[in-house]
Amino acid sequence: MNYNIITCVLLLCSSLHVYASGPFEKNRKADFAYDVDFEMNFDNREYDPSSFSRSRTIFGARLTPAVGLKLNERSGGEHRLMFGIDVMKDFGDSPISPSLASEGNTDELSRKKENLDLFHEITVYYRYLFTKGKTDIGITAGIFPRRFMGGSYSRAFFSDSLRFYDNNIEGLLLTFARPSSYFEAGCDWMGMYGTDRRERFMIFSSGEGRLSDMFSLGYAAYLYHFAGAAHVSGVVDNALVNPFVTLDLSRRSGIQRLDFTLGWLQSMQNDRKNIGKFTFPHGGEFTAAVRNWNVGLENYLFYGTDMMPYYRSHDAAGNMYGDLLYMGEPFYKVKMNGTGGGFYDRVELYYEPKISDFMTIRASITAHFNDWAYSGLQQVVTVRFNLGKLLSGHRQDPKPKKRIRIEEWGFPGWNI
Repeated sequence: MNYNIITCVLLLCSSLHVYASGPFEKNRKADFAYDVDFEMNFDNREYDPSSFSRSRTIFGARLTPAVGLKLNERSGGEHRLMFGIDVMKDFGDSPISPSLASEGNTDELSRKKENLDLFHEITVYYRYLFTKGKTDIGITAGIFPRRFMGGSYSRAFFSDSLRFYDNNIEGLLLTFARPSSYFEAGCDWMGMYGTDRRERFMIFSSGEGRLSDMFSLGYAAYLYHFAGAAHVSGVVDNALVNPFVTLDLSRRSGIQRLDFTLGWLQSMQNDRKNIGKFTFPHGGEFTAAVRNWNVGLENYLFYGTDMMPYYRSHDAAGNMYGDLLYMGEPFYKVKMNGTGGGFYDRVELYYEPKISDFMTIRASITAHFNDWAYSGLQQVVTVRFNLGKLLSGHRQDPKPKKRIRIEEWGFPGWNI
């Protein structure tokens, strides 16, 4: 099957090249388009002091090449129709010798772990970028990289593991960027109804607008529908909203970054079959970030109730909800035992040298604390390379531009 996929990619490349240079080009400019995104991630997690998440080492790499057709409008709009492959490998995750396998351990014997079977997912999407007045608009549909998102989301929404292992969105994304604001909305269809596979989808949105050089207001939100399957009944509704205000003193301080963000996390959750009524987890989150000489310190302090009250609950088939229902960092459970409010504090020290717009390297150490008790430590090194930014020839102005385009909005503390 994998040889067939490779053959299809090569045939598509050839056909698109011929098509782009054919009669179609006489009317409008059609070009062969391609892109390559690479990421290597080392994430060593030492969480033994707590039971919020297990200790492990994530060490792997991903390559997502894509080819397609690009069509430029006379008005400046751009259409792209792309096809690609998401190749992902956990280092060391290879078949073991049958003589080493214990009884029933078929997973580590599987030949699917060989190099030719590492195709994680196919990407196929249509993307339309155009400008209307002072608004840059983007429409993306299909299976496409998560890095096309540009909103700001707390780690209560999406964990570091999800961002690495679930690299693509299957659905739709709309983005709107104006000189002093940004807005996005999308839908990610995560599970199609099946015999044991639950129907799952998420509608998400984020926006931020600058009130002045120092102040901005923003929000993030999602509505997650965790439905049943043919053999598993029950539906869980999970909604989360996070309005926030940011004070940015970077320009006035003269250093690379100095900002403070105060937000409120409000959730509404209902396990319709087992509980039958809504519960309302909530809490406040304060973020402080400082960076200079490419060395930064970020502190995320959350005080509130357990944001994942059904994490250890089970469905009718006996399966724990866990990270199928909650995609944020499990530390937002605040307390493993007991009820009421509690603290979660995340402190990250990192070094991220400025190499180029198309390549980033980041090394960090992160400490986690729950209710003032030490919960664990992370050591992370990431390397990212994006060919699209290299080919665009974009040079970053050392001073922030007055106009912000879609591609220049990024996630605080992590970029995809």
